[in-house]
Amino acid sequence: MTTHVSATADACVLVIFGASGDLTHRKLVPALFELDHARRLPKGLQVIGMARTPMSDDEFRAKMRESAAKFASGFDAGEWDEFAKRLHYHAGDAAAPDAMPPLAKRIESVAVAAGIQKKSGSANVLFYLSVAPGLYEPIIANIGSCGLVSEGKRWCSIDPAGASWQRIIVEKPFGQDLHSAESLNRALGRVFEEDDIFRIDHYLGKELVQNILVMRFANSIFEPVWNRVHVDHVQVTAAETVGVGSRAANFYDAAGAMRDMIQSHLLQVLALVAMEPPSLYDAGAIMREKIKLFNTARPVPAEKLPLWATFGRYGPDPAKSEPAYADEKGVDPARRTDTFAAMRLEFDNWRWAGVPFYIRSGKKMATKLTEVVVQFRRPPTNPFRVIRPDSEERPGNRLVISIAPHEGITLRIEGKVPGAGIKLDSADLDLNYLERFGGEPVEAYGPLMLDAMRGDRTLYKHRDEVESGWRICQPFLDCEPLRSSIHTYTPGSWGPGAADELIQRDSPNPRSWHNPQPEAKG
Repeated sequence: MTTHVSATADACVLVIFGASGDLTHRKLVPALFELDHARRLPKGLQVIGMARTPMSDDEFRAKMRESAAKFASGFDAGEWDEFAKRLHYHAGDAAAPDAMPPLAKRIESVAVAAGIQKKSGSANVLFYLSVAPGLYEPIIANIGSCGLVSEGKRWCSIDPAGASWQRIIVEKPFGQDLHSAESLNRALGRVFEEDDIFRIDHYLGKELVQNILVMRFANSIFEPVWNRVHVDHVQVTAAETVGVGSRAANFYDAAGAMRDMIQSHLLQVLALVAMEPPSLYDAGAIMREKIKLFNTARPVPAEKLPLWATFGRYGPDPAKSEPAYADEKGVDPARRTDTFAAMRLEFDNWRWAGVPFYIRSGKKMATKLTEVVVQFRRPPTNPFRVIRPDSEERPGNRLVISIAPHEGITLRIEGKVPGAGIKLDSADLDLNYLERFGGEPVEAYGPLMLDAMRGDRTLYKHRDEVESGWRICQPFLDCEPLRSSIHTYTPGSWGPGAADELIQRDSPNPRSWHNPQPEAKG
């Protein structure tokens, strides 16, 4: 059954588990305030934050005000005072079964006071799991056991105004490995229908990520060359200049770059680049094509795994008096956790057979950068060598989709340098996304939460996508020779030299990572 997608977001009670956490303070409430400022929130939307810390509604609002003033764009004190009336707080341990009945009563009282109680006797409720991953399954089970999810949650075509829904947004990580991801999906499935489960990936809310499908399928010039005949390889990069810092002890040292970034965010970006055209721009059609793509990922023999990936961790940074990753507080050096990971993938399908896809992500890199590079093949022959026998071989065309921190699309072409004779040089055709289309960058969490209120899962993950991503990455994560040979790289570099060897290996033509120069500070 396909979930009905509303044209506008439905009024609901948004319950945020983990309301005292960093995500709620830095992202969720500021994003909701920005939506309210833009007049995009449903009129009756109410927010209940739940955490173990005792706190009154007013105390919670005061804390959230500080966060919104710091992290929301266009903060206005008068607008905040009006928005804050939507915020409520409920103290309790959501992982304890006896905490849910009082929460259910609080949801009802808030919904009644706001006038959003449905004819069915319950309000629309959107749960948001912003808690430690170990609490996911207990909280989900408690939601189900106390009856917060009704049997009549599916869309009612006879009386839609009287039917309520209950949905859940789940933050990553979706498990630590394939086994735990499957367990989490089973726990969710015991309480919620798949169409009511929203596995959030904020990368899918970024403008240029969404624009990948528009660029491919709304322009007839790209699809004829978007295949193995014309594309030499594809790169997906997410680089950060910061280190791990305080996240090491409570999260990162048990995850690493491949788990934290590649298995989740970057495989999703890659899927949009490589998937077949969907029949429609809707959740079901796009999910089917992504799942089909992942299922064609070429298995890598165990003995070749160290040749198809590399792990690294950053060394000390004397210039900033910052320690190596292995010496960060809370890090267990024996784990050999990767702060840099690069891997190669191939897909055994008609479009991409033989085309390598290279993915990399790292901390303390040369510059902050998230991008996709589609490197096209060189022309089959060089007619200009007759005029200039000494002319160097010209590079193939290259399309760069810049996702962050600058949003834009650049196509490198070859052109004639003005003057006598024939001399070729490269030139870029540039589209600056904000200059052309205007507006300000929008925090991805806000629109994604609105989509969940509408029932639109287009920018969310299906359970099969999550499990397929783990099947792709798990062999590399479990490869002891790969883990034991982890490389140390210099902070401010582009990672270990082994990553360059990875992209240069097995190619008759020279390949290299696209490493733009860091922007000058001034």
